[in-house]
Amino acid sequence: MDLYGMFAQGVGIVAMGFNILSYQQKSRRRAIGFQFFGSLLFALNFFLLGATVGAILNLVGTVRAMVYLNKEKLQAQRLSWLLGFVAVYLTSYLLTFTVFGKEPTAINLIVEFLPVVGMTATTASFRLTDAGAIRRFGLISSPTWLIYNIANFSIGAICCEVLSLGSILIGILRHDRKKAE
Repeated sequence: MDLYGMFAQGVGIVAMGFNILSYQQKSRRRAIGFQFFGSLLFALNFFLLGATVGAILNLVGTVRAMVYLNKEKLQAQRLSWLLGFVAVYLTSYLLTFTVFGKEPTAINLIVEFLPVVGMTATTASFRLTDAGAIRRFGLISSPTWLIYNIANFSIGAICCEVLSLGSILIGILRHDRKKAE
């Protein structure tokens, strides 16, 4: 691997750290804040690796995090925000096959839709009030991104989602299970 590739993977590893730590936060605000920085760095990581759609979705993820960090001021509880973000995700999906020239095979149509599902799940979770809900929606988001990352051979992102799934489960055991008892 050349220096450029090592730099790209290094950015992904730092992004991975932010995303994994987000599931260990007790407050919703801190969890979203960590995901903001993870998304920003993953946007750069995917851009450096030539995975344009992953980069775009992660850039949108940074905007989404800022909106939901300021949800009272921006009235982010409105359904229009969720629908607007989903529209942007779907537009990115369509751009994959038109502007970015990805071949629309059956496999590509499915694989490229998976991060749209993941982003939608995370966006829906940001509308909720507790970190436990964010963790539960992570059980939808992480597997969809994991499959996408495997299909696109993004090693840093693959490791991130495997570790994120473990972190989500630990967070559920540490924080959410105690509430249920």
